[in-house]
Amino acid sequence: MTDPTVAREERSFRPFALLNPVLRAAFRFIVDAALPPLCPSCRTPLAVGPGVCATCWSQLSFIEPPYCERLGIPFAYDPGPGMLSLEAIANPPAYDRARAALRYDDIARTLVHRLKYGDRLDLVPMMGRWMARAGRELLDGADALVPVPLHWRRLWGRRFNQAAALAEAISSLTGTPVLHDVLRRVRATPQQVGLGRSERAANVSGAFRVMKEMTAAVAERRLVLVDDVLTSGATVEACTRALLRAGATHVDVLVFARVVVPARTPI
Repeated sequence: MTDPTVAREERSFRPFALLNPVLRAAFRFIVDAALPPLCPSCRTPLAVGPGVCATCWSQLSFIEPPYCERLGIPFAYDPGPGMLSLEAIANPPAYDRARAALRYDDIARTLVHRLKYGDRLDLVPMMGRWMARAGRELLDGADALVPVPLHWRRLWGRRFNQAAALAEAISSLTGTPVLHDVLRRVRATPQQVGLGRSERAANVSGAFRVMKEMTAAVAERRLVLVDDVLTSGATVEACTRALLRAGATHVDVLVFARVVVPARTPI
């Protein structure tokens, strides 16, 4: 998922990204050893270990109950257990449930961009912990995690899949295995920035597929689809449909952050 600030951030990180991966790791080790750790959001020196500073922590918008049982959209008030939002009733998704650790606001956006475009893989354990906490009800009884895949050309340029890295962090905490190769992005799609909901859905239609030789790994299993950000839901919807066609019995969605439109009341 991208927004208009992504192109600027990609350009700003590009000189560092061109380094050999081994050299990048060595460079970061030297910097970390010589300098105090910095808050990944505001760059304030941290007193202890990796994380975010107290100021940024106070501004993080964690998504807590009450929220829509199906979409995980936070409610302004508690309507009672099991309540669905109007969005879930009017346009139910193919997946069963979606959960997110945070609202996709300024600080969450910065953390995602640092990971994706700044090679800040050191953020993955922290982000994975927050996701595991938010998705504990989905992860309980899940057979496997499935990261949303990148097309090979984008993976080549970025060098790693942030969804796969987050899935591995969650797996290390919960013991739920990660299925890295079952879902493929078989068609390169243009960026979703500036597209409406229906345009986003059309953009990713048919872009994901479970290869025939991998259907046995998916059939009759409860899966949790993992990604960094949920916006319109078009991407996870397309992935879910591909997994269901391959025989998965249930698909839930777990993301680090989701867009919550403040002008709309979920119920």
